Amino acid sequence: MKPHDIFHQIHIHLLGDERPSLYFNEISETQLFDQYPFKLLNNLKKANQSPKHHPEGNVWNHTMMVVDEAARLRSESNSKKAFMWAALLHDIGKPDATKYRNGRITSYDHDKIGAELARKFLMEFSEDDAFIRKVTMLVRWHMQILFVVNNMPFADVETMKRQADITEVALLGLCDRLGRLYVDRRKEEANIRAFLEKCSTDINKNSRVLVKV
Repeated sequence: MKPHDIFHQIHIHLLGDERPSLYFNEISETQLFDQYPFKLLNNLKKANQSPKHHPEGNVWNHTMMVVDEAARLRSESNSKKAFMWAALLHDIGKPDATKYRNGRITSYDHDKIGAELARKFLMEFSEDDAFIRKVTMLVRWHMQILFVVNNMPFADVETMKRQADITEVALLGLCDRLGRLYVDRRKEEANIRAFLEKCSTDINKNSRVLVKV
């Protein structure tokens, strides 16, 4: 099967399957996944994660769990195609970003690296610039839930809301947080609500400033 045919099949499974991971786990064992750009996905199997935050294991295992969570929630998305592709590609930057620092596994800036890799991946098969941008921006901003809720210096609500749909970022972020073993679903849903509230507060603050000016 040719690469473009595989891309089409992936698209069908992302938008139609209850558990797309079943298809991906099967196809990832084929020789095609040794070729670019599918190799970018295959590399996820070699990228380890912190056992504390990701007891499910490597990035591939996590991504498969995220994709299945996204399939359960895709009816909530206002851009299902971009949302599901973003779920598949959201951590594509981790293999390049993963480092061992003082006995810890880190993947700083994997969101930024991943956005560029996702763009290159999709450009191999699609000329739909709007679709590619939606996916890459979701990948770029998917870590903001953690940053915003915890008041971390990496939070950047103003730029995020210019470049992406915050509700879509939140939906992807929920799937990302739930795509782990032993997760507290209520806690993660509360984190998403807190993220949306903080984003709304920031937007309202900016609006009041503009009104005063």
